[in-house]
Amino acid sequence: MSHDVVLAAVAGVVGGVVLTTLLLLARRLAGSGRDLGSDEERATYRALHEAGLAAVHLRGGLEAPDVGRAARHVRTLLGAPAVVFVGGGAIVAADGETAGLEASAVRVAQRVEATGRRQVFPGRSTGAEGRELEAVGAPLVVGGEVVGVIVAFAAPVRAALVRATGEVADWCAAQVALGDVDASRTRVAEAELRSLRAQISPHFIYNALTAIASFITTDPARARELVLEFADFTRYSFRRQGEFTTVAEELRSIHSYLEIERARFGDRLAVTLRIAPETLATVIPYLAVQPIVENAVRHGLEPGESGGVIRIEARDDQTHTEITVEDDGVGMDPEALRTLLNTDADGAHVGIRNVDTRLRQLYGPEGGLVVETAAGAGTLVRMRIPKSQPGHDIAGPGPAAAAVAPGGEARA
Repeated sequence: MSHDVVLAAVAGVVGGVVLTTLLLLARRLAGSGRDLGSDEERATYRALHEAGLAAVHLRGGLEAPDVGRAARHVRTLLGAPAVVFVGGGAIVAADGETAGLEASAVRVAQRVEATGRRQVFPGRSTGAEGRELEAVGAPLVVGGEVVGVIVAFAAPVRAALVRATGEVADWCAAQVALGDVDASRTRVAEAELRSLRAQISPHFIYNALTAIASFITTDPARARELVLEFADFTRYSFRRQGEFTTVAEELRSIHSYLEIERARFGDRLAVTLRIAPETLATVIPYLAVQPIVENAVRHGLEPGESGGVIRIEARDDQTHTEITVEDDGVGMDPEALRTLLNTDADGAHVGIRNVDTRLRQLYGPEGGLVVETAAGAGTLVRMRIPKSQPGHDIAGPGPAAAAVAPGGEARA
């Protein structure tokens, strides 16, 4: 099942459960004050507020160190004297008058886990100060498995609390599931970046070092410049922080890469840049443009004897930054390209497929690459990146894009 399907299913569960929970808990949570209107409106606000606070601490799962804070907000939602989270046969969080109730909570959780259903326990458990409390337990079900149990204590346990505990347990399970999806997406993104880094092939490294070596005796200054460019390129390509960068940082890495390739190609490789200055600060996925440029060199120009020209453009398109990479090389058959972008087979052009997949995951099905090509007619690759991307942090300020000619056209 794809991440998008999982997200859609979980979002539907979350929406339905939250609405049901609010309806069940509205009157129970009605408080003082008139600034929010009726009792029902005030209760709705309080329920939303507590649910939002709890969600933050549930996304890390029941093993997260701050799950205790979620228990506090859940207890407020339920209006119960005591709430206990049990996972793996042990108490992982508790809030309220829980002294003396630990053993009872574990026993309740065991019964709930055995049945997989909500259970009410009218037998009284003795809590703090000798107070006798009844219990209701509800399972947290994620992926068809019980990953934990919420146990609420009250004197007595009424029908409203029984229903509310079940609904809140479903909502908490949805938050844990969303956290799992987020973690899974992060792992997938990291794996894709590792794949891109792995594509910095030994063949390229060998060619780069060979080109540098060829200048050591004839032009030592040029050899030193190429060594520094190679160091900058590898440092950027293998950095470990951040899934995002800026157009300026990516262009600086591309400049280093192209300088090394021009040492091999000589006059057979020309590069034209046309970069609007307002696009330099646009946040883009890390290693989104560089693999496309490398693809243009390796599979567009290198097979031809006469080399060619690579044109890189970034322009402001209102809500998006549009980036294009074009070469006048050998091109490829459009049907072969379509097959390439829709299969997982290893081989040539894997970098462009990887970039397309990442863009679609981040920006939706319409956010992937647009490729125009034909055999013998070169290739143009276009991407559109939203200028507003809340929550997409970059690793930190990078080197200035000294190779870029802002606002104009530069031919390297």
